[in-house]
Amino acid sequence: MDHELLAQSAIFKDLDDFQLELVAAICEVVELKIGEYVFREGDEGDRLYVVARGEVRISRVVPGTGEEALTVLKRGACFGEMAILDQSERSTDAIANSRCTLLSISRANFEAMLESDLALANKVLRSVVRMLSERLRMTNETLRSLMVMAMF
Repeated sequence: MDHELLAQSAIFKDLDDFQLELVAAICEVVELKIGEYVFREGDEGDRLYVVARGEVRISRVVPGTGEEALTVLKRGACFGEMAILDQSERSTDAIANSRCTLLSISRANFEAMLESDLALANKVLRSVVRMLSERLRMTNETLRSLMVMAMF
């Protein structure tokens, strides 16, 4: 398994080599062709993913206008973690934007890993909080820009 790749990912970047080995041991490899769905909005959120090769487009369908791409994720990007943390449905679609290889971790394996190693859990959960805070800040900036544009 690619420890360098896991170390690039925002969720696992603070882990030491031994902890990265533990994460690598529970990863599964997923190969996708261009246009294939990783998951769809509303699906059960039972896995998180790290992009190993290629690109994944995160998008939503906006009624009356079609697909709106929110972002395109590249090597090292982590996605799908929200649904495994709060056990909710997927809030977006994730689509292979090119041929891609993903590393995947099931909710059950992720939770078992966190429960078995408190130091690892602390590092991962701190990273998740930082990552989600960063995403919230970006969303706030986008909303602020939209509000300003709506005024004119």
